Amino acid sequence: MKSICVFCGSNSGKGVKHLLAAQSLGKILAKENITLVYGGGNVGIMGEIANTVLQYNGKVIGIIPEDLVAREAALKEVTELIIVKSMHERKAKMSELSDGFIVMSGGIGTLEEFFEVWTWAQLGIHEKPIGILNIDGYYDLMIDFINNCVKQEFVHEKNLDMIIIEKDAETLLEKMKEFKPVTVRKWTDTRSS
Repeated sequence: MKSICVFCGSNSGKGVKHLLAAQSLGKILAKENITLVYGGGNVGIMGEIANTVLQYNGKVIGIIPEDLVAREAALKEVTELIIVKSMHERKAKMSELSDGFIVMSGGIGTLEEFFEVWTWAQLGIHEKPIGILNIDGYYDLMIDFINNCVKQEFVHEKNLDMIIIEKDAETLLEKMKEFKPVTVRKWTDTRSS
């Protein structure tokens, strides 16, 4: 893997565990020479991981919509800062430049980004690994909800194989490197042969 997109919050969250996790992942990415692709901000978890990667001489590509440059205080010291017109363009560019995705602690935007790249995987738009770094049980309730979606037969059980969930950044990254794409046929082909 040459680059990983990390979805994470522009807030720091409660306590220091989430910031420490961002520092840990940032160090690993820099050490392994994996470029960080992220939302371009200098605040919250976003700023923490980007600044850590840079501190350890790693490469960082920030992608941020022009209307968020001031609000999320774009980190101008990144290796490359790409300013785009919209959130849609931001997500498309992040996906284009990444070999995989890691979801860290975050809010509504982070959740939306996760579900979108998972949907894209289900639809066959990409075959990249998607990892959830579940710090301090942050995503436990979401994972329970997803499992209930499977139980209620709204999500195919094989779709769960598209997601790697770990509490430790190093373990998560190793499993992402070993990831084999999963194909789930969502709709039955009703055309006759």
